[in-house]
Amino acid sequence: MSNRLTILSVYDKSNLVELAQGLHESGVRLLGSGGTAKKIRDAGVPIEDVADITKAPEMLGGRVKTLHPAVHGGILARDIPSDRKDLETHNITPISIVVCNLYPFEDTIAKPDSTLPAAIEEIDIGGVTLLRAAAKNHERVCVLSDPADYPRFLKALKAGNGDVGANMRKTLALKAFEATASYDEAISSYFRQQYASANLGDELAGPVQRLPLRYGANPHQKPAQAYVTNGELPFKVLAGSPGYINLLDALNSYALVAELREILGLPAAASFKHVSPAGAAVGVELNGIEKQVYGVDDLKEPLTPLAAAYARARGADRMSSFGDFIALSDPCDLATARIISREVSDGIIAPGYSDEALDLLKKKKGGKYTVLQMDPAYKPQSRETRQVYGVYLQQNRNDARIDASLFENIVSSNKTMPEQALIDLIVATLALKYTQSNSVAYAFRGALVGLGAGQQSRIHCTRLAGSKADNWWLRHHPRVLSLPFKKGVKRPEKANAIDLFVGGEQLEGGEKAQWESLFDVVPEALSQQEKQEHAAKLDGVACSSDAFFPFADNVHRARKSGARYLAAPSGSVMDEECIKAADEHQIVFAHTNLRLFHH
Repeated sequence: MSNRLTILSVYDKSNLVELAQGLHESGVRLLGSGGTAKKIRDAGVPIEDVADITKAPEMLGGRVKTLHPAVHGGILARDIPSDRKDLETHNITPISIVVCNLYPFEDTIAKPDSTLPAAIEEIDIGGVTLLRAAAKNHERVCVLSDPADYPRFLKALKAGNGDVGANMRKTLALKAFEATASYDEAISSYFRQQYASANLGDELAGPVQRLPLRYGANPHQKPAQAYVTNGELPFKVLAGSPGYINLLDALNSYALVAELREILGLPAAASFKHVSPAGAAVGVELNGIEKQVYGVDDLKEPLTPLAAAYARARGADRMSSFGDFIALSDPCDLATARIISREVSDGIIAPGYSDEALDLLKKKKGGKYTVLQMDPAYKPQSRETRQVYGVYLQQNRNDARIDASLFENIVSSNKTMPEQALIDLIVATLALKYTQSNSVAYAFRGALVGLGAGQQSRIHCTRLAGSKADNWWLRHHPRVLSLPFKKGVKRPEKANAIDLFVGGEQLEGGEKAQWESLFDVVPEALSQQEKQEHAAKLDGVACSSDAFFPFADNVHRARKSGARYLAAPSGSVMDEECIKAADEHQIVFAHTNLRLFHH
């Protein structure tokens, strides 16, 4: 062991003297830089200076200390004939142990009076190089990057008679790589903030990689930001100031409409709230009754396919869509912007905007309405990572393609699947891909009409989605369409009043008085017979589930809301019972091979 050489160059000198003493007692020759050598020497432990082997002094105010072939050749040399010959030729001694930790970059930038020049000076070059070189050559070299590891290292060194063993070298190497990766991440994050942040204005050095946010999911969660680590952010802020949840909704909803557009070839729109769709639709033309139901019968501009898609998406569940974030697959036109301008909404993301549409949207909410423009050519990385309670979880993105081929395995007796049913199944199933699980979706005429999201029980998903579809269909009832609202009642008030009316809520006291005050003549409640007669007229609804149906009750419940076409993965021990239930109702049932959990 007496021929072993250790190089020590540390900022954090915790436990340093004890380590040096232990190494010296083990017969290890010590070599140190600057203040590290001085502290060890002052403690009475023999140590040489790095300059003794490099024959070069520290220079540039300490910027160059260990960057020399005599150091890194000694670290990186392998125990092979050619490397041994190179060392002999250049009179370089192999280095077996590297002890190094880094300048406190993060501590420096955390200071209130921190400056850019001060931060730059705290970027460690030689230390990172030492750690990476030693970690790379860990088959032969031990690298210590954390003072907390010194005691167990010395213990292993003594127990192994100078050899700590391959497993400890591997563990220490991994720790060193993690230390340099974390260090580099802190540095890149700082310079992203200094040079590539959207709030820099004229001081922006290049493409925008970072968007500072007011706070995270809640006001007390500060600081917060959105960023990418290469390239540039795939969206631009044209108006307003998006929040953390706004961006969760924007990015998830845009992914949904982009896929709908790609698969069906139709303009698509989505209305998102709290990272699940309240509605989603493609541009199927609205008939006269649908225009009334969706509140666009008085629109002056002709309804474009994109406008029809958003009218459907917003109108599926108007209560849930209140304050939504909107995604459009196509550039926003004036007709679509006109619909949006009349609704309570937090923001919109689209691949572009006509001049008239953008002018109109920028006036919304007194100029504070969030308008994002998405790069339509953007493709996210295939791997996604998240952190939960300090633990990183990583998976491949859910890039499953949902098209007509997914529904080819029809297991029911009725196998007639018209084109519109396929469109509706694709809409429902793609929506589930971006809905918090468990989830079940109903779709009709190119639009979601009921979504049950985030329920632990499958039947509760089916019931929740079904009840929303039932209420959606009751809004088509002639008595609902002719409700005698007073002049001047606002759209959100009408939506709430209609929801209470079709839901059959029993109102009392002030709530009842307030509801009745909205009408010229207070309407009589819909009778159970009226509801049943109207419900019986709904047929041809598509229903899709993000996982298998565990019991046949889901099939029976779906049929009560007009479901004629059903899709779910197979795999339940009750699959046959579910198929029997579908046959009982003459439902077309497709077994897919795809589970679509989303969390």
